[in-house]
Amino acid sequence: MSSLTWDLTLAGLSVGSAAALTGIGLIVTYRATGVLNFAHGAVAMVCAYVLRQCVVEWGWPLWAGAAATLLVLAPALGVVLERFVFRPLSVLGGDPAQTLVASIGVFVLLVGGAALLWGQGARDDVPELLSADPWGQLAVVLLLALCVGAVTRWTRFGRELRAVVDDRGLAVLGGIDADRVAAAGWAFGSFTAGLTGVLLAPYVRLDPYGLPLLVMEVVAVAVAARMRSLPVAVVTALAIGVAQSQLTRLHPSGWAEPLLQAVGANLFVVALLVAALALPRVGARDALPRTATARVPTPPGAWIVAGVLFLLPLGFAGSDLHTSVQVPALGVVLLSLVVVTGRGGQISLGQAAYAGLGALFTALLSAGRFPGVPRLPELAALAVAVLLVAPLGLLTGWPAITRRGLALALATFAVGVGVSRFVFAQPYATSGLTVTRPAGFDGDRAYYVLELALLTAALLLTHGLRTGRLGRALAAMRDHEQGAAASGVRVPSLKLLAFVTGAALAALGGGMLTMGLRAFDPTSYDPVRSLLWFAAAVVLGADSTLGALTAAALLVGLDAGARGGVAAALIGVLAVLVGRFPGGPYEALRRATGSMRRRPTLTERGKSARRRLRQLADQTAQKRKPPQAPPLKPAPNTRRAHGVAPAAADGAEPPPGPPALATEPRTPPPHPHNPAAADGEYAPQGPPAPDHESSTGGPGGNNDPAGGRVGLTTHNLTARYETFTVLDGIDLTLTPGRITAIIGPNGAGKTTLFHCLAGTHRPTTGQVRLGTRDITHLPTHTRTRLGLTRTFQQLAVFPTLTIKENVQLGAEQGRLKDPTATARALKLLALDDAQQDLPAADLPTGTLRRVELARAVAGSPHVLLLDEPAAGLDTKEIETLTHVLKALAETGTALLVVEHDLDLVADLADVVHVMSAGRIIASGPPDHVLDTLAAREPAV
Repeated sequence: MSSLTWDLTLAGLSVGSAAALTGIGLIVTYRATGVLNFAHGAVAMVCAYVLRQCVVEWGWPLWAGAAATLLVLAPALGVVLERFVFRPLSVLGGDPAQTLVASIGVFVLLVGGAALLWGQGARDDVPELLSADPWGQLAVVLLLALCVGAVTRWTRFGRELRAVVDDRGLAVLGGIDADRVAAAGWAFGSFTAGLTGVLLAPYVRLDPYGLPLLVMEVVAVAVAARMRSLPVAVVTALAIGVAQSQLTRLHPSGWAEPLLQAVGANLFVVALLVAALALPRVGARDALPRTATARVPTPPGAWIVAGVLFLLPLGFAGSDLHTSVQVPALGVVLLSLVVVTGRGGQISLGQAAYAGLGALFTALLSAGRFPGVPRLPELAALAVAVLLVAPLGLLTGWPAITRRGLALALATFAVGVGVSRFVFAQPYATSGLTVTRPAGFDGDRAYYVLELALLTAALLLTHGLRTGRLGRALAAMRDHEQGAAASGVRVPSLKLLAFVTGAALAALGGGMLTMGLRAFDPTSYDPVRSLLWFAAAVVLGADSTLGALTAAALLVGLDAGARGGVAAALIGVLAVLVGRFPGGPYEALRRATGSMRRRPTLTERGKSARRRLRQLADQTAQKRKPPQAPPLKPAPNTRRAHGVAPAAADGAEPPPGPPALATEPRTPPPHPHNPAAADGEYAPQGPPAPDHESSTGGPGGNNDPAGGRVGLTTHNLTARYETFTVLDGIDLTLTPGRITAIIGPNGAGKTTLFHCLAGTHRPTTGQVRLGTRDITHLPTHTRTRLGLTRTFQQLAVFPTLTIKENVQLGAEQGRLKDPTATARALKLLALDDAQQDLPAADLPTGTLRRVELARAVAGSPHVLLLDEPAAGLDTKEIETLTHVLKALAETGTALLVVEHDLDLVADLADVVHVMSAGRIIASGPPDHVLDTLAAREPAV
């Protein structure tokens, strides 16, 4: 091996050792708490600054400064973060999206605090804890990895750690002190972060932004290890470090030389892109905390105040107006986050990349340096830049189709880092670039007026994505992605639309910003800015356009009027409090002022008058109340919900039923067109409605009970998870106008069968046909538009939409586009009263069940799949549900019910299938099947 090769290998081992330390710390923290600590790099930066402060500024011995930094400060910082930031989140349920926002908040807070304390300039006098010889660093890494592996595998603490990660609540019930385990994980993770910082700082630029970003770039080693395997993380880090060092030997020539050199110098970034976009994803749970994206009511008169404040700078002059021109531009950039995060519910940590590309393309086009395009006027250059950047939103939009939560955060962050390193940091694209303003808008005041016009257009676009059919679809996707798909919303297309629109707005804001400053500054669009902007948008109301404008004014105003870092520190403080104030600062302030507001109380005379008025109102209502028909009562049934029928009263065995399907006529249920009483009881059935009044093919005047509907059939349906067979050759027929029920013990395969029919799981073999059409490989939203819809065991109601909007969404996205479908579905489920305009959040379970069923019915489905529809309902609500489902069957709809309540099954179903071990073991009329099971089994 040549001397050069050996020297480069040693250098690569040094870099790889630091990356391995980062990977070990991230994995330990994740395994102990379930949190991917985005603040890991910021902790490393703070520890490096503190070591320098102790040794260089205060003159401490190196060993004393290192001990204080690594053995006291770093673990203490981890414990403080666990106790005051992440423990409240774990108490609330450990939502990974909220912990992500909190960890980004810690990152922003530490970066802003470091900028305030030590300034934003780079330091090059950090003392060396270990020599440049990589063997010492490598020994430390291997020793830490071995110790962590031994503790995790062979000690009681390791078993407790794994239990807490798997299920914190269950671990606590088992007697494990989950808080102690989490605190220990955070302390060790912070220790490794501090060690990484003090080892790297002497050889890289130490400033509040550079070192945290450098550390976060190597998160690829932890992702490649699936956040679990320490050996994989260490080997990956060392391999990438050595490879990156060896690539510096290459000196390519030609047009690709700058790009190839950039790849060789940023191999960890390439690995991050591959790990985030190509490798199996991690942390694919929810998108964003619903409290962060919920609609926040705008205070009365707020827009008037905002308009006045944005017009005030027109009276400024000089440097004040020069600062003010940045606010509308940044406001447009933050509106892009309102579209992606607030409207679409998607995490995007790469918006600064699109803003920077918009700024760069605007500058290149207006300067005539864009390849193949002549010089354009400034406004035309801005418009073309927006058109060029908008399709690039697919870089983050495409991964969003299959990724959510932490996986999506990593993918968007990786794209932002890649653009920053491979575009903005390259001199061939940015050197000698000057920017001019449009003709006629060269002055600050005139340009500010132009910005206000563009900001108004962006506000109108953002508002349009909140209203109408498109706004309801976006809100549904944000609130419950699977529920939106089951309602017919084209979720993949909608995600792409959100990201493309967000990229266009970010590019527009970036172009406005670079023209306002008359220069393109690559550091203004680095990935740290993305994290800051994301945190600001979320904590001030991700779905609030007014919140975006407020965030823009704060970020520009605070940093311009005070020392740099104030705005970041403030946003960081608000973000870390997300666990204590999940509704955001405005909601917390509103509740606080509401509790402080004194409520007027009645005097004794007033209370007496109120009682008399209530008595008079009750007497009047009683006199006007019409005579009530006796309520419908279900047929007596002695079967218990979780068992089977006991013996007959005389001790005789129940007679076996016929093997064929049940053909007994049942009492006609109320027709769907009949209005429901206010108390939930349904009026007696009146004359059938004419056919032309219903698009569902009701029975009125129709000899075909199916009303033109089609059924659902499966043939040899098989589903496997690796080597375990969950469904084994299921043949099932759902006939129009009939109710089919599936029962069986837990683990029988009922849920998997349901998901295969609904399109949320693809079977291994077999066919699913809707009528004559093969729908086996069609996505959920396409099946819904063809006439196959479903409800969920865990309620899938969109809380930020009203009851009427929930039902309207189902009518808009369903099989038929009938303008009367919403009103009919609301009437059928007794929701056509004043409550239909109430938000669906915080309503009783019974009402929400009716809302979900009304949304499914509004699309006029051929086949309706019901997953435990009676879960959480009381007896009266179950009776109402039974009437509604029988009425739907009378219109020709084929219904499949997966239910554990055998009384409901016996009263409701025409045919019952019993599943066990992935097979249908019995079928027939409910009386015959359930009585036979009662004679054979103690419970189903």
